Amino acid sequence: MKTPPIAPPTSLLRRSLIALPLAGLAAPAWSQFRVEISGVGATQLPIAVARFRAEDAAPQPVSAIVRADLERSGLFRGVDAAGNLLDETAAPSMSEWRGRNADALLAGSVMKLADGRFDVRYRLWDVVKGADLGGQSYAVEANDLRLAAHRIADAVYERLTGEKGVFSTRLAHVTKAGPRYTLWVTDADGEGGQSALASPEPIISPAWSPDGRELAYVSFETRKAVVYVQEVASGKRRAVAAFKGSNSAPAWSPDGRQLALTLSRDGGSQLYLMERDGSGVKRFTQSSAIDTEAAWSPDGKQIYFVSDRGGGPQIYRQPVAGGNAERLSFNGSYNISPAPSPDGRLLAFVTRDGGAFRLQVMDLADGKVRAVGETRDDESPSFSPNSRLIIYATRDAGRDALMTTTADGRIKARLVSTLADVREPAWGPYGR
Repeated sequence: MKTPPIAPPTSLLRRSLIALPLAGLAAPAWSQFRVEISGVGATQLPIAVARFRAEDAAPQPVSAIVRADLERSGLFRGVDAAGNLLDETAAPSMSEWRGRNADALLAGSVMKLADGRFDVRYRLWDVVKGADLGGQSYAVEANDLRLAAHRIADAVYERLTGEKGVFSTRLAHVTKAGPRYTLWVTDADGEGGQSALASPEPIISPAWSPDGRELAYVSFETRKAVVYVQEVASGKRRAVAAFKGSNSAPAWSPDGRQLALTLSRDGGSQLYLMERDGSGVKRFTQSSAIDTEAAWSPDGKQIYFVSDRGGGPQIYRQPVAGGNAERLSFNGSYNISPAPSPDGRLLAFVTRDGGAFRLQVMDLADGKVRAVGETRDDESPSFSPNSRLIIYATRDAGRDALMTTTADGRIKARLVSTLADVREPAWGPYGR
């Protein structure tokens, strides 16, 4: 069989996450998290990921990052590859790896180039069919080795499942360490990030623009809730809602042209729509209740939100073009934080169950709800761009932490912070 070639080197664009003056000179948080994976999926593909040749001399453990990404997805189960000296040039014995119950095998190398960059190469094999599935190479700066590893995991995921991976996407979240709040942008595993804003006052509700270039969020740095929109690359920002009363819970429309948010400028808390620059403000809901936590449907035709118009907080849906609100949640007396999946099939939300707050997922086709959270203080769910995973904040082992779960609740990964309490996660879109 002819060996498929390794694709030519690809230079990854260097990420530039510049902290605002308020954040000071924030250093990268390269070792902010570790990941603990638990649970068993219904169907998992066993894959062996060999240690990449010469990666011990690199500043990042590329193969370990790839392995953790794949296992965290819930669709892959790691097969021990210790003691095997393999790289992208190898001709592995497929019968040997079948004997180890591996269905796929990944190997590669990490070599430092004369200009200081690293050449990262990999090759993937289908062990069951005995087929070489080809590979790729990347020429990257040292700071982009993690991104290269995530892109390898994305390529493997897509090659073996037919779906796009999300490992090279980004997260936004907020940490609290003592009296200081920091808004972070990180890799999808919570690592490799830098601060976008730091303040002695709370920062809440980060929301990604559909193109991933901007974040909307609420900052209390002026001792008042103000909605800002910030460019991720440059750190440049603008206040888009600083009206009298409260300004909160921004949500981008799928086309990126509008924001939905909660304002109390006319009295009670209601939903409003505005252009992305803060102009053209118009009221969306017209109730005497508290309406908040807007979330757009993927097609931009509906807005999900929380209202106590029925006596307690429940989730509703209302057409953007006009029409009446439809109540969606009926299990229990307290349901909040709606988050529709990008494919439009599911809705994640948080329900109060006795004295606990637990993550739930609703099938929007039939309204059936299943509990996927196992902790007691869940909040702020956000779907991955491929709708397979949900990230949410919770309280576990006495600390505020981030957790990911597969949409069916079978596989969970706890992103354990070594620095601070962590809340307010938002999963970014494809594209980086």
